[in-house]
Parts: sequence; C-alpha cells; structure tokens
Amino acid sequence: MADNAKIINQLRALVLLTQTEEQIARTRVAQARTDAVRRELTQNADHAAERTQAITEQLRALGGVPDVVTPAIGRLSAVLKATFEQVEPLEEALLQDLQLEHQLLDRATYVKVLAEKNELPKVHRLAERLIAAHKATVEWLTVVLAEEALGGPAALQPTPLQRVAGGAARAANAPYRFVANAVNEALDTAQQRREAAGDRLQEAAGKATQFTGAVRETLEVGRAATLRRAERIARREGNTQAAETAKKAREELGDVTADELPIKNYDSLSVADTVKAVKQLKTPHDINVVIRYEETHKNRSNVASAAQTQLAALAKEAVGVSND
Repeated sequence: MADNAKIINQLRALVLLTQTEEQIARTRVAQARTDAVRRELTQNADHAAERTQAITEQLRALGGVPDVVTPAIGRLSAVLKATFEQVEPLEEALLQDLQLEHQLLDRATYVKVLAEKNELPKVHRLAERLIAAHKATVEWLTVVLAEEALGGPAALQPTPLQRVAGGAARAANAPYRFVANAVNEALDTAQQRREAAGDRLQEAAGKATQFTGAVRETLEVGRAATLRRAERIARREGNTQAAETAKKAREELGDVTADELPIKNYDSLSVADTVKAVKQLKTPHDINVVIRYEETHKNRSNVASAAQTQLAALAKEAVGVSND
C-alpha cells in the first residue's frame, strides 16, 4: 500500500511536469529556425499532451483523486518560465529545458522500478514509454546546445526579449507542493484569469518583437557598412588580425558576397546542387556562413534545412550522439 502511494505521488508530479513540458514546447515553436524544427516541436507538444492523458488515466486507475491544480500549475509554470527566462541567453533557457527533461526521465525510471516491484504491468509499460520519450528529448536538447557551442545558429533562435526580464525563471522550476482538494474546486476561475493574463503578455511580447526587429534591421545595415570600411582600412594598413575580426563580424550579419562563400559559384547553382554542396561542408564556420547568407539574401528553406542538418551532424559528433 505504501508503494502504491509512492506511485500515485510520482504520477501526480509527472502530470505537472509533463504539462509544463507541453507548454514549453509550444512556446519554443515560435523560436524554431526552420519549418522542420517547427513541425518537430509541434509534434513534441502534441505527444506531451497525450502522455499527460495517459498518466492521468493511470493515476485514476490507482485510486488517485483527479487533480485540476496540477495541470493548471503546469501551464502557469510554463508561462512564467517563458516570460522570466528572457533575461538569460538562449543556452541558459535550453539548459533549464534539459534540466526539466532529466527530472522527467528520472521520475519515470523510478516509477518503472516501483511498478515492476508491485506487479503493475500497465504502469510499467507507461513508464517505459515515458523513458523512451524523455531520452529522445534529452538527446535532442543536448545536440541543440552543441550546435550553439559550435557557433550556431542552433535549431532554436533567441527571442528579441531574451535578455530583458528578470532572473526569476528558477521560480518556474521550483518544486511544487500539491494542495488540498478545496483548492482544486476553487481553481477554475483563477486559472481562467491566469490564462487571460498570459494571452495579454504574449500579445505585448509580439508587438515588442516587431518593433525590436525593425530597429535591429536598421542598425545592422549601418553596422555592416562600417565593418566593410574597417576591414578595407585594416587590410590596406596590413593589420590582418583586425581585418579578420571585421570579416567575422560581417559573416555573422550575413553581409558577405557569394564569392566569399565556401562553395564555388554559389549563386549559379540550382537548389538541388546547393543542397548537395552544403552536405559536403565539414566545419561549423563554413556551414554558419552559408546559413547566414541564406537567411539574409535568399532565404531558401531547403538549403537552410540542409545546412542546419549538417551542423546538427557535427554537433552530434561533438557530444558523442549517433547519427543513425
């Protein structure tokens, strides 16, 4: 009986964390760099919702009281996380995502052992399903972080407000205590208010994103011209180091000509030939230069996806993840 109580408590925690996982995945969709990543994140969110339902069913089968607080806290914690993490660089937000996935994986593993001991085959199968899903997500996030470490751009791009708000993201990941049933009954109204507040917050963030994007575009045009002039002067004066620094900054902005790309006759190649050539690139620098050029000049989704896939292959190699 005591072990059953442990399983119920863990399933309650898993509902909360999985609900948070789903909402975070939906938040990350807007940060996807390519359509392929966008589709993958959408599928991940849908699968998390399915897992939430499966966990809830097992919780009820074991006699656990249906809980409306847990899912609501999951949604709220995701909104808080998405809001407050803006103060941090993208890699910090992703590391927190990874921390959440590790917690889900560890709890699922614990439930699996408890279910095996107590001869609960349905719970055991559910735990195995959760373990497989979270292992895959841990691997994916590890690769995305490796892409960023290799110079990026990663599969996810930072929001314009990524460094603005407070460092309270940790509060969204803090442990939650499950409250009394009386709170469950009173939650519906509070939940609606929270969701409405979240909608208003997202609308404001969207307007800020549009404004920030326009300002950034104006600044980058002037900065690119300044960098080109600085590079010319540095080369004329024989200052190779300064010239290369200016060139790297231009590459980051995508302000390079086709002749400067690591693929010969780039602009004259068909999409198919460009994709083929991109797959032959072997260094993060060369791949990143092509990605920035595509984003700035051509914006061809097939080419960008091929470059991103090649960068991901290098990232997997760096962290020891199989490309199979």
